[in-house]
Amino acid sequence: MKNNGWLKKVLWVIAISAYVFAVVVGIQFLLGLLLARLVPVEVLESPITNTVFSVISYILAILIIIVLPPRIFKNKLARPSRESLGLRGLPTWTDIGLAPIGYVVSVLLATGLTALFNLMPWFNANESQDLGYSLYMMGFERGLAFVMLAIIAPLAEELIFRGWLYGKLRIKIPKWVAILITSLLFGLIHLQWNVGVTVFCMSIITCILREITGTIYAGMLVHMLSNGIAFFLVYVVGGF
Repeated sequence: MKNNGWLKKVLWVIAISAYVFAVVVGIQFLLGLLLARLVPVEVLESPITNTVFSVISYILAILIIIVLPPRIFKNKLARPSRESLGLRGLPTWTDIGLAPIGYVVSVLLATGLTALFNLMPWFNANESQDLGYSLYMMGFERGLAFVMLAIIAPLAEELIFRGWLYGKLRIKIPKWVAILITSLLFGLIHLQWNVGVTVFCMSIITCILREITGTIYAGMLVHMLSNGIAFFLVYVVGGF
């Protein structure tokens, strides 16, 4: 009986992780194919189109992963509460104070892990990430890209991964295992080794921050800070 219970937990973890991965990556892939067929290339490359595409992708992912399943399988799935998603109350001064600390720790951890991976011949730490925005944007387009990358993306990704996924896993399996699985999956969905290592480290820190504070607000702020600084370095400094 004990072995059977252990096997059920393993299968459940695999199933829920595969489900999140398939939804997040699958939505982007299918929407990308649809847009490529319906929208001219010059429109596809515009920051407005890319932002709308990203927002729709996040909304669909949140609906399919978090909102719809309890409504469809009413007798089997409990509707997630704000507390189960790590959204209890509002952000506190503690969350705000922990965010820069969490960011620095995640950068140090990512630097060390990247140095280790650099020993592997297949790993390219300098490979650029295609975010869908031109390096030389100005004015409204740059502001739109900032809102998307530094605000909307962190909010949606933290809700899905540190809110819903980690919130589910930490109840069923040891928390340190839940942290590793959540972070590995978060790295994998970025589909790029050097970016995956960086976000893996950030995910570990944001999961730990959820354990410290009881919410995902500090993790959201760490994620915003990380993406905001990266945006400044790539699109502001790199644009000159």
